[in-house]
Amino acid sequence: MAKTLEQLRSQRWFADDSMRAFAHRQRTQQTGYRRDEFMGRPVIAIINTWSDISTCHVHLRERAQRVREGIIRAGGFPLELPALSLGEVMVKPTTMLYRNLLAMETEELLRSHPIDGAVLMGGCDKTTPALLMGAFSMNIPAIYVPAGATLSGWFQGEKIGTGTHTRKYWDEKRAGNLSEEAWLKLESSMTRSHGTCNTMGTASTMTLIAEAMGMSLPGAATIPAADSAHPRMCALAGERIVQMVWEDLTPREIVTRESLENAIITYMALGGSTNAAIHLVALAGRLGLELPLEWLDQWSQKIPVIANLMPAGQYLMEDLYYAGGSQGLLNRLTDFLHLQARNVNGATLGENIQGSPIYNDDVIRPLDRPISTQGTLAVLRGNLCPDGAVIKPAAATPELLVHRGRALVFENHAQMSAQIDDPALAVDANTVLVLKNAGPQGAPGMPEWGGLPIPKKLLAQGIRDLVRISDARMSGTHFGTCVLHVAPESYAGGPLALVQTGDWIELDVPKRRLHLDISEEELAARRAAWQPPAKVFARGYVVLYGQHVTQANLGCDFDFLQGTDPVPEPEIF
Repeated sequence: MAKTLEQLRSQRWFADDSMRAFAHRQRTQQTGYRRDEFMGRPVIAIINTWSDISTCHVHLRERAQRVREGIIRAGGFPLELPALSLGEVMVKPTTMLYRNLLAMETEELLRSHPIDGAVLMGGCDKTTPALLMGAFSMNIPAIYVPAGATLSGWFQGEKIGTGTHTRKYWDEKRAGNLSEEAWLKLESSMTRSHGTCNTMGTASTMTLIAEAMGMSLPGAATIPAADSAHPRMCALAGERIVQMVWEDLTPREIVTRESLENAIITYMALGGSTNAAIHLVALAGRLGLELPLEWLDQWSQKIPVIANLMPAGQYLMEDLYYAGGSQGLLNRLTDFLHLQARNVNGATLGENIQGSPIYNDDVIRPLDRPISTQGTLAVLRGNLCPDGAVIKPAAATPELLVHRGRALVFENHAQMSAQIDDPALAVDANTVLVLKNAGPQGAPGMPEWGGLPIPKKLLAQGIRDLVRISDARMSGTHFGTCVLHVAPESYAGGPLALVQTGDWIELDVPKRRLHLDISEEELAARRAAWQPPAKVFARGYVVLYGQHVTQANLGCDFDFLQGTDPVPEPEIF
């Protein structure tokens, strides 16, 4: 339904013949704008997560200018509103701790200001779900602009991926197979431009999910950050958001259950990050939709992994762009997708991807020639994870997907870091490493500690993977047989808290089973003797987080932000 000028939210601030509206107009002119530049125009917020220390987003300051130009050309009035910048590498203990804070900030920036529509600028792992969560809750017209991936890296003649090869070469250095000189050279040559990780890590998984659910312009997610097409896309987004305001095209009209399913199908075809399982559940919750983990598992068993991208495959995001990009990939999935789902550009998914070519069948594989038959995500159940756990079979060692071994337990990350390279560590190739107190409340914030390092003594023996279990997350750029997101977490008294060194643990991914092989009587006795750990939360935002964050299987959102209750409009006085 088309909107009239009188129906715009911003008119409540600017249009009245009142002292308060006078003050709003006066103050806006104070910043150098003429009255006719903002009166009678849709006001568009540019929610920008630019930061000097967020290397994924350093170019977004310039890109915001292109968005601004597009908004002005289309007859809108742009206002850039800086938001929390969550750079995955630098923010400690983890950006996941602050995802909900950015989601809250996005919602409140849009609610409390005279905003009619929004362009959301992000890209690094948690910024995409956070910006979308806030926009879904606010439910005014919004369009997401992804930061784009960095260019491909090269080292010693080998194409290298951000994160994936960091872990690979770190293990080789610890094993004594890489010189200090080579390590320093790798440090300065791995990342060649601004932008997000160039592997199919969490950043690109989530930006492609955003596009597949209709929240980005067609093809936006796979444009490299340094490519000249990227600023052009930003300008087009600025133009389009103004039209969306007049059309009153809101997120909840775009992202339906079918759109969410399109996002899941795309996620599985990409061999995407396990982190997306948490973010998709949280996004669905903001739309009032339930997303059981088993739904993800079911699609994982139906959709082959056809994006030949690291860490599960061979190529990088720049290669995907040249091979046909997101639109080519989606076109290959036509038989599975809901083609009538809408996109922010006003067309349907089917209209947008029709005829999209693929130029390299090794990067975007045919459906009958996938890079892995194991699937992107498996959801495990058992007495060790009654509310679920996940593993990425496509990035695991096939021989370890069915495994029985004795546990070696670390009570926390500090203990693990202090002991993992001890030559006397009682560990062998069959050992199951277990890390506790690394979940949403226990860490706090559920850091990417789930890819536990291989003990140095095993690296020296040529061993590069073990079964590893934790209530933590793992970087989407990493690989290995890692069971993650164990719920309930150990800090909250989940069964993981009761595991002891020497216990037998059985992993059976084909049967979706994770089992602690002790009697129910022993398990009950341990539960009765268990004492809650000392409180992690002392002050500040972390206290709020600890009191209200949900478990991994529920999306780690704040319990008071889920659902579709109307966001109250502020009183103008």
